[in-house]
Amino acid sequence: MVNRSNQAFARRHRRRIALFIGLIVLLAATFVVSLSVGQYTVRLGDLPRILAGGPLGVDGMDASVIWQVRIPRLVLGILVGAALGVGGALMQAVFANPLAEPSVMGVTSGAGVGAAVFIVSGASFAGTMTIPLGAFVAGVATTILVWTLARHRGKTAVVNLILVGIAVNAVAGAAISFLVFLAPSTAREQIIFWQMGTLAGAQWKHVTPVACIAVFGIACALFLGRKLDLLALGESAATHVGVNVQQLRTVSVLLATLLTAGAVSYAGLIGFVGLVIPHIIRTVVGPSNSVLIPASALGGAALIAVADVVARNLIAYADMPIGIFTALVGGPTFFILLRQMMRKGVH
Repeated sequence: MVNRSNQAFARRHRRRIALFIGLIVLLAATFVVSLSVGQYTVRLGDLPRILAGGPLGVDGMDASVIWQVRIPRLVLGILVGAALGVGGALMQAVFANPLAEPSVMGVTSGAGVGAAVFIVSGASFAGTMTIPLGAFVAGVATTILVWTLARHRGKTAVVNLILVGIAVNAVAGAAISFLVFLAPSTAREQIIFWQMGTLAGAQWKHVTPVACIAVFGIACALFLGRKLDLLALGESAATHVGVNVQQLRTVSVLLATLLTAGAVSYAGLIGFVGLVIPHIIRTVVGPSNSVLIPASALGGAALIAVADVVARNLIAYADMPIGIFTALVGGPTFFILLRQMMRKGVH
């Protein structure tokens, strides 16, 4: 019995190592390909020289394209993917449901309302940062509203969060539709394009705030991994070993909201990353959040990086919204996973 247990642990450990190595290799390969291909092609052999020269060390079109366009866009995509992946892992741990995602709390629909309001109003008090800032604040505020409305007698039940989230998402969707109806044609197109999700126009000044949010949120999530594993054993068991369940849920939801709002505020509504990535990775490495959270960060980053390469090159001289690609991949993947769970009797 001991030998079988040791063998199972060894197999699980090898799968985890293989997964992390595979994700890192995929991310690195995608990074190189993304810098090279596009409407303007940069030879692979020139990349080491351009990268070594830095943003100011090499003159010419190649260096400008790499350092001012592609690297900011790629770094932003990696941060967005990592944030969405970890946000999804946190929500699935809190709700004890592998099909949960941050949009349940209304963060994405709230961010959509915030972005639409500032697009229609034409406000520009923070320059190009106005719309992302409005989307971020609205996304966080919507989650706080859902949490407050779902709270009863000092406790927040999971089922209440889901039901209130559904209602708030419906109201937010109606608000966005109303704003689209009121908006002039130019603003209407901008709202629709923002809702599709895109990394087009990414700049270094956009990367910095997202990096701060993503690094802080992921670091805190890693710290909570062990406690979330205890929560998976049940509220009674977790409380018995000293875990404050309500506090843990509150902090986890706030972190998931922070990560998701920070991601969608700059990249628009990119769906299915927070749902599919943690779910797929869980099937490989198991339910341990201490492993699942960093793996979801790498998986989300790799997915967005790959999706961005495809979105930029699938149609000649066109930059397809990245949210379309993630939905095309995520939707069927989600259906396949759901069918597998149904066959196993999970749902």
